[in-house]
Amino acid sequence: MNKETMLTIKSKYFNKLKGGYPLLFKEAIVNLNDLKEEGTLLKLVDEQKRFIGKGYYGKQNKGYGWILTRKEQEKIDYAFFENQIKKAIEHRKSFFNDHETNAFRFFNGEGDGIGGFTIDYFDGYLLLNWYSEGIYQFKQPIVEALQSSIEYKGIYEKKRFDQKGQYIEDDDFLAGERAQFPLIVKENGVHFAVYLNDGAMVGVFLDQRGVRKSIRDHHAEGKTVLNTFSYTGAFSVFAALGGAVKTTSVDLANRSLNKTIEQFSLNGLDYEAHDIRVMDVFNYFKYAVRNNLKFDMVILDPPSFARSKKHRFSVAKDYKDLIKEAIAITENGGMIVASTNFAGFDMKKFKSFVEKAFKEMNGTYKLIEDHSLPADFKTIREFPEGDYLKVLFIKKIKG
Repeated sequence: MNKETMLTIKSKYFNKLKGGYPLLFKEAIVNLNDLKEEGTLLKLVDEQKRFIGKGYYGKQNKGYGWILTRKEQEKIDYAFFENQIKKAIEHRKSFFNDHETNAFRFFNGEGDGIGGFTIDYFDGYLLLNWYSEGIYQFKQPIVEALQSSIEYKGIYEKKRFDQKGQYIEDDDFLAGERAQFPLIVKENGVHFAVYLNDGAMVGVFLDQRGVRKSIRDHHAEGKTVLNTFSYTGAFSVFAALGGAVKTTSVDLANRSLNKTIEQFSLNGLDYEAHDIRVMDVFNYFKYAVRNNLKFDMVILDPPSFARSKKHRFSVAKDYKDLIKEAIAITENGGMIVASTNFAGFDMKKFKSFVEKAFKEMNGTYKLIEDHSLPADFKTIREFPEGDYLKVLFIKKIKG
């Protein structure tokens, strides 16, 4: 296993890191220049030589690596990885036994004790996401530990650590048998087509499971639904199955049209009875206002950053204005489902965007329900940034 380097942490951060915060961040490190090769094992001590923990060096957009143990005698080796994986499997027993759902996250990075990578489960196929070259150096023991801990059909991987922190194009197949694509998986009885070897995205965001279920079971019946930044139309499919009279899916990406048609068809829905638009969401808002279109439900789930020819969108700066756009085309008594996976602010701040948006539109609203990550996306209290998902169901009273 990789050699160990002593990393000195500023004493003022001792309590934070010793107390369970797992991420190594630049401001805390004294001897940053000693970090040379990603994947190097680290022994962390503070300026008074007090032991903090052991981890590894791996650069990703969040920081410089992760602490894996605070036990001085514990080794970061095959047995360590196997133990963490087995604990993760135990935590998700109910998911492995669920006949209605066979797509879920079964290892969630630092929430399961190893920051920097995740594993998703798709009906017996495993998908590993590596977020730094550092964690990728431990690929062999991690994959071997995985193979000895769980029955699987095949294993795929995504390397998400090029210079811009993006996905590296590759075949992605690792072990076992290759899947036949599309691979059809189930979520709460609804079918999805997923592609584990076709670029960075697989076809569905697993962390929105509870939100989709709530839309189908409690909010869609008899409604007209606008799904913006719709990707493969998953929210639209759940709304239609929940009795929505019509859904409109809007996304700028060309692939969204065929992908959304595929998801509708898989579930026995007539996609021609619904509207699927390939266009800039902000242009669609203008189009809707011009044509006096109003919806009973508007779903907002934008990427954290987006660019089109005319628009640059950043969740941190522009989400309030996005809500205002939605207010303008939502019927009084209708619902806005506002979602973000941006980790840079908390739910309190997110709620403040809603408050400001309605105030500026001279409107009133009521918060009906909120969602954060589902149970399979395990998080730890000491790392609140890890619980990134924030979703609000907002009833528009007037505006």
